[in-house]
Parts: sequence; structure tokens; C-alpha cells
Amino acid sequence: MSNLYNIGLDRNPANYQPLTPLGFLERTASNYPDSLAIVHGDLRITYQTFYDRSRQLASQLANLGLGRGDTVSAMLANTPAMLECHYGVPMAGSVLHSINTRLEAATIAYQLDHAEAKVLIVDQGFLPVAEDALELAERSPIVIVYCDPVWIEETKETPNSTYQDYETFISQGDKSFRWLMPEDEWDAISMNYTSGTTGNPKGVVCHHRGAYLLALGNVFTAEMPKYSTYLWTLPMFHCNGWCFPWTMSAICGTHVCLRQVRAEPIWHALTEHKVTHLSGAPIVMDIILSDQTQPLSDKVAFFTAAAPPPESTLAKMQQAGFEVTHLYGLAEVYGPAVVNEWHDEWDDLPIQDQAKLKARQGVRYLPLEALDVMNPETMEPVPADGKTIGEVMFRGNVVMKGYFKNLTATESAFAGGWFHSGDLAVKYPDGYIQLKDRSKDIIISGGENISSIEIEDVLYKHPAVAVAAVVACPNEKWGEVPYAFIECREGQEASELELKAWCSKHMAAFKVPKHFAFTTIPRTPTGKIQKFQLREQVKAQK
Repeated sequence: MSNLYNIGLDRNPANYQPLTPLGFLERTASNYPDSLAIVHGDLRITYQTFYDRSRQLASQLANLGLGRGDTVSAMLANTPAMLECHYGVPMAGSVLHSINTRLEAATIAYQLDHAEAKVLIVDQGFLPVAEDALELAERSPIVIVYCDPVWIEETKETPNSTYQDYETFISQGDKSFRWLMPEDEWDAISMNYTSGTTGNPKGVVCHHRGAYLLALGNVFTAEMPKYSTYLWTLPMFHCNGWCFPWTMSAICGTHVCLRQVRAEPIWHALTEHKVTHLSGAPIVMDIILSDQTQPLSDKVAFFTAAAPPPESTLAKMQQAGFEVTHLYGLAEVYGPAVVNEWHDEWDDLPIQDQAKLKARQGVRYLPLEALDVMNPETMEPVPADGKTIGEVMFRGNVVMKGYFKNLTATESAFAGGWFHSGDLAVKYPDGYIQLKDRSKDIIISGGENISSIEIEDVLYKHPAVAVAAVVACPNEKWGEVPYAFIECREGQEASELELKAWCSKHMAAFKVPKHFAFTTIPRTPTGKIQKFQLREQVKAQK
């Protein structure tokens, strides 16, 4: 286009504002001030109150001297305070660092130091481990304690008076505080740490633009109508709750907070509050089904990420009234950015064929510009044949800024102009992708690549298997062979001979694990299986 067309067409305050999800709350509080925003125990919080409290939090952080780019760490359960932090912290121009509440003190201390935390907002229920972390940390952030009324009622604990009280802190803030828009939509809004299974966790820095776009992408992906009700069975500390804390304000929806994921309160919330959507790992489905008494009267959308659930679980969830959708993503892409979008014509296929389609991770979210399975050496897409394995790569506006204070890792992750996920997958002719393994978990046996996920999928279909994890075992003849670690379901058992026979019926002989161990499988605090520990166990046996 000729430069003539650009004369006098520059950006100005009238035609350009940085994108940020913070405006969703402002708009809904203005238009629907009395609509129900948050339910937590006996608490009922309207959108006007939600907005006021978020501004008060921002005001008080500013009074403490915090501003643009400063880090506020939050170690909170799925409570109103955590939702307020998702708005109030960035409204002060600061960056929200959500801490996994299941972590041990040493890792929390590392994160507080690495993130350069100036303030720590912590739930009283997590205060003992937080205090241990503060003893280990070099930094001394200002500590503000949130006394969750639901937790106080359940435990009969006395509110801690050693530190500044969150409610008192909030009450002293200014409801009319003129909160800060980002100067640039590329400004950081949050930082979340990776699991750190192979070293120190990395700080994933996300920006306002990506949070805005993925929050709206959730509306389309989850088909969320106005006034939807979202049940918090997904930890808000995990990838900022997949951006749903911001999504719900965009549609004037209601957050139903759950401090703990237990069957009875889940079913109570589903019926009492007419929940329309919830998310979680496959284990959440098992918890829900463990206490089912009767099917739901209305369909509820359930979104799950991680390994595809077993066919039996999917069938039971459908019978109970849930519509399960498989998602895939990473902290580096704000949570899920790939969805297994279902085609109506697939409903007519045999159940076995439907299960195969449901096992695929799917296609990109609307706000993700590009998704492909690439050869990391040539940076060319692999053939869409459903067989050739490559690395899943992302490109677009819902990809992180980078890793905080880790230039080497950032440059490696973005090599060739794509974000390298480290996940291995195949691509089908219709463009849908399916994960096969992490790049470090592929097993090379006699020159053949064996997917540990493929073996695990077969093992999960055995009725006695609760958890399966497969790693490579050194072998003089083949180089590597599969080694399976198994946790059996309560009250059930299986032998090595039985599982070998089971695998032989469902896969090529060279893929059948040569060794089995029946044991407790180590996991990270987020529930991810720690395969590096299993590999160490295998090496120690040799």
C-alpha cells in the first residue's frame, strides 16, 4: 500500500487502546452491577462489589509503593481473594505470580526469590508452609494473610494476628481508585512457573494481550452463553485458571468457588447453583463419578486436559449428564490452546471410532494463529499421515513473552520463529493432531520409535490398572526397551504375565513392555508423573 494512504492515519487515544482483560470487569460492573459474580459458601458477591474490592486491592498495593512491573505473589485456594488478585494486582500495574499451593517450602522459596516478590498474599491454611518458605528465601516480601471464612468455619481456627489481615487491608483501599491500564498490551500481566521436573522451574511471563484473547477464546471454545455459571474444580493457580477468571467477567457469568475438590460439594454446587461449565484433570471426573446418585437434569460442559480419559470414564460421564471436551496446551500458551472440536457427523460412527477421534488433541483455538507438527531439525511440517512423529509448535498472540531471567531457555523455545512445546505428535489429514510423547520420553528400540503414551493408553484400558507410566530401559540388544510402572485400582490386582498378554493383544510385539513394576508412581504437586524419577529407578536396577 502506498504511504499516501497512511498520512494522518496514526494511532491515537481515540482509535487505539492496549488490549487487557481488566476492562471486562469494569464493563460488567457498570452494566450489571447487581448481577451475581461470586459464590463461596454463604458469601454472595455482586459484580459491583467484585469491582470495588479489586480496585481497593489495587489502591492498597499502590499505597505500599508497588507499581508497574512489580511482582505480587499469591498462595491462595479457589476463593474470592484469588479472583480479586487476578484483577487488583494488574490494576496496580503489577504482575500476578500464582503459587501452586501443593508445593514444598524450598520450591516456594525459590519462586519468591526468582520472581522478586514484593508482596505475598497467602491463605491462612497455607501459612505454615509459606512461613517455612520465607525462612529459606532471601527476599522478605510484605505478608498479607487471607482468612477464608469457609476454611475458618470448617477448621474452627482462630484468624492469625501476626500478619496484616487481607480484609482489613482491602477495607482501607479506595473504591474509586483510578487503576492503571497497561502502557503497552505487551506488558506482563502474570507469571506462572513450570513444574520443574528436570531442574529449577521456569517463570512463564504472559502479557495482557494474550490474556485478553485467550479469555475471549474460551467463550467460543466452551460455547459459553451470557450468565453462564462456572464451577472452580480447576486450580486458579494453574495457568491463571486457563484465563477463566477473566472470561467470566466478559459474559457476566458467575464463579462458584470450591476450596477443595470433593465429590459431595461438587454435586451440591452442580444442582444448587445450576452450573453450566467446569474444568479439570481426568482425576476430577473420577471424583465426580464416585458419588453420583442420579443424572443431571441439564447438560453440563466438562473440559479436561492431559491424557485422554478411558472410554469407560467418557461413557459414564455422558450417562451422568456431562459433555466432555478434550483440550491441550501448556503454561507457555496461557493454558489450553488446542481443542478436540467435535463434528456432528461423528455421532453416527461406531463407539470405538468415536473413542479414537476423542483421543486426539485437536485443532487450534480461535485466537491462536498457527499450530503445526514440525520436524525440529528442518523446521518443516511433517506429513499429515497420522504416522510421522514431529514436535508440536505454536505461533501467535497467545504465546508467552518468554521465560523470566532465562534468555537461553527463551531463545531455545522460540528457535525458528515458533514456540517449541517439547511434545511429540502426529498430524492427521483433517489437520487434527494427536500427542504421542514428550521428546525426552520417546523410546528408541532397535531403531524403531515407540511412543510411551501409546503403551500407556493400552494399559489404562485394563480394568485393574489405575495409573501407568512407561519409560525407556537400557538394553544391550535393542538399545532401549519399554519398562512399565503400574498402580492398580483399589481392591484389584494384575500380574506381569497378565499385562504382557493384554498388551500383546493390542499392539505390535516390539512395543510390549519387557519389564513391569507394581509400585506407587511419583508425581509433581500438580499431579504430573515424574518420569525422570522412574528412569533413575530403572538405571539403579542395572
